[in-house]
Amino acid sequence: MQIRRNSSFLTAALAAASLAAIPLAAQQAAPAYRAPRTADGKPNLNGVWQAMNNANWDLEGHAAGMPPKDVLGILGAEFATPPDIGVVEGGPIPYLPAALQKKKDNFASRVKNDPEVKCYMPGVPRATYMPYPFQIVQSTQNIMFVYEYAGAVRVVNMGAPTKAPADSWMGWSNGKWDGESLVIDVTSQVEDTWFDRAGDFHSDALHVTERYTPRSADTMMYEATVEDPKTFSRPWKISMPLYRHVEKNAQLMEFKCVEFAEEVLYGHLRKQTSNTPSNNGKKQ
Repeated sequence: MQIRRNSSFLTAALAAASLAAIPLAAQQAAPAYRAPRTADGKPNLNGVWQAMNNANWDLEGHAAGMPPKDVLGILGAEFATPPDIGVVEGGPIPYLPAALQKKKDNFASRVKNDPEVKCYMPGVPRATYMPYPFQIVQSTQNIMFVYEYAGAVRVVNMGAPTKAPADSWMGWSNGKWDGESLVIDVTSQVEDTWFDRAGDFHSDALHVTERYTPRSADTMMYEATVEDPKTFSRPWKISMPLYRHVEKNAQLMEFKCVEFAEEVLYGHLRKQTSNTPSNNGKKQ
C-alpha cells in the first residue's frame, strides 16, 4: 500500500514538473487583445498618446551623456543626455560607411544643426517618440495625427493608396487595417529631418512602414520599419509601447516653437549697427 502511494506521488510530481517546463503560452494561449470598436467596426485608437522613453535623444541604447561643449557652461545638466535601453531591434542601425561618418558629423554639430533646435516639423517616425504627446482622431475615411510639437499634423488616407504631389516634412501616409493593427505606409518625406538628437538621419529615399497595435485599454505597441538604400545597408526596425493619457481632461497643449527659435533661424540676418561714428563724426 505504501509503495502504491509513493508511486502515485512520484507520478504526480513528474507530471507537475513536466507541465512547469512547458512555456505558459504553450499550456494555454492567451486570446489576443481586442480593442473597443468605432461606429464602423474598426479598432478605436482615438485619444492622446505618448511614448515613455528617451529615444528622441538616441534610438540606440546609450548611457547618460555630457551636454555638448557649446552649452556645457551655460545650461549644465539641462542639455545632458538621459540614458535609455534603446528601441532598435537586432543590433546597431546598419549605416553604409559614408553615411555613418555623416551621422558622426551630425552628432558633433547637433546643437546648431538638429532640426528640432530650429522647430522644423519632426517627420516620421520621430514625431511619435518626441517628449510631447500626440492625438489620434479617427473618421470613417481618414485618420488624423495631431502632434503637440510644432503643431505638426498629418492625415492618413484610409482609402485606395494615393501618391504625394510633392515631398513634405511629414510625408505622405496611406493606411490600412490588418486585423487589430493600423498599418501606415509613409513616403515622400524631405531629407532634412533627423531620427533623434544623436544625428541619425536619412535621405530622400526614406520609406517607413508603421504599425500601431492595441495591447490593452490604454497601451498599444508601435513598430516602424525603416528602408533607405542610399543610407542603410538593409531595412531596420524600432519598436516601443505607447501610453494613452488617462488624466481628467487630457488634451494637447500649444507648443508652436518657432518664436523660441527665431534667434537661431534669423539672428544672422539682423542688421549690424556700430556705435562708433564714421568719418570723425561728420555726416556724409
